[in-house]
Amino acid sequence: MPEILTILEQDARIDASRVAAMVGVDEGSVRERIADLEASGVIRCYKTVIDWERAGHERVEAFIDVSVTPERGAGFDEVAARIFRYPEVRSVFLVSGGHDLRVIVVGSSMKEVANFVAEKLATLDRVTATNTHFLLKRYKEDGVVFAEADEDHRLLIAP
Repeated sequence: MPEILTILEQDARIDASRVAAMVGVDEGSVRERIADLEASGVIRCYKTVIDWERAGHERVEAFIDVSVTPERGAGFDEVAARIFRYPEVRSVFLVSGGHDLRVIVVGSSMKEVANFVAEKLATLDRVTATNTHFLLKRYKEDGVVFAEADEDHRLLIAP
């Protein structure tokens, strides 16, 4: 039932009774369906989108494009698996374009991320090149807008 997934994707904390009202089925059916989706791995986890900057926590994120020589019989999967095991790695995607994998890494400083790239990522077998892009500002993530609305600084015009 993609409607339930869409609702949960927008708000993982929504009550099952509200979901039931939105999709027009009873609450018990919704709870059962969600449990099935969790058990089958369709729902992988529930998470919170956090504005770390607003929380006053300094952190650095980088998008690293990685070129890889694919392995016979395994393609890119083995290299991707080696990369996603590092705790610094938030995401790994197989992408089209000039590079093969896009890796999202989080660290406490640019130096920490740079060391990860130089000492761990770039030295892996089958990794032929990396191209690192540091996140400068977050405007929207997972459908949540982070940009603050500008205040209207225009003067009021009264008749």
